Amino acid sequence: MIPDPTPLIGPTLVYLDFAGMAVFAATGALAGARLRQDLVTIAFFAAVTGVGGGTLRDLLIGAPVFWVHDWRYVAVAVAVAVTVWFVGGKGWRMTALLWLDAFGLAAYGVIGAAKAMAYGVPPLICIVMGALTACFGGVVRDLLAGQPSVLLQREVTITAALVAASTFVALRMLDLSTFGAAAIAVTLGFGLRAGALRFGWSLPAFSPGQAEGPELPS
Repeated sequence: MIPDPTPLIGPTLVYLDFAGMAVFAATGALAGARLRQDLVTIAFFAAVTGVGGGTLRDLLIGAPVFWVHDWRYVAVAVAVAVTVWFVGGKGWRMTALLWLDAFGLAAYGVIGAAKAMAYGVPPLICIVMGALTACFGGVVRDLLAGQPSVLLQREVTITAALVAASTFVALRMLDLSTFGAAAIAVTLGFGLRAGALRFGWSLPAFSPGQAEGPELPS
């Protein structure tokens, strides 16, 4: 019997969870497709990317690992991989990966924070869990693909997940409905990442001059 996650995070976030999972699985499948891998490897990329962040979150907050107890998550990842395999088309792959990743960052930032809140985790750590949920799958994807991690680019990435997670936590603490809080948080997180993709927004980089100072004794 499939455990029903609805009482834990609510119906709105259940749908968002599956949507975020599908989106991240698609980015994993697209990464595998760019490497001209076979269907099995592409499905593996999709599954690992889709469940990676949520797995880390569940282990850290002491929750049952979600996909182990609900086969639908892996089934979604495989279905997404098969779709990517048959749709093909090289020209749009990188663009699709970036924009799907943008939505996934926002959606999973909210999901991670919401599940942590359901387990009684303090608000600040809920925000951290949201960011981990949103980002870790992408880290694993890039590592498997042998690509520089998107998190190491100067464009706004982790910040978008943090904005989505912190907005959701703050609005829920103000007793806004789950649907309203999630809608606002996902919109802000996605909008920030979309602005980074469209306009090249980035946070200031560390300046070498900041490291200057008296020499330390050897």
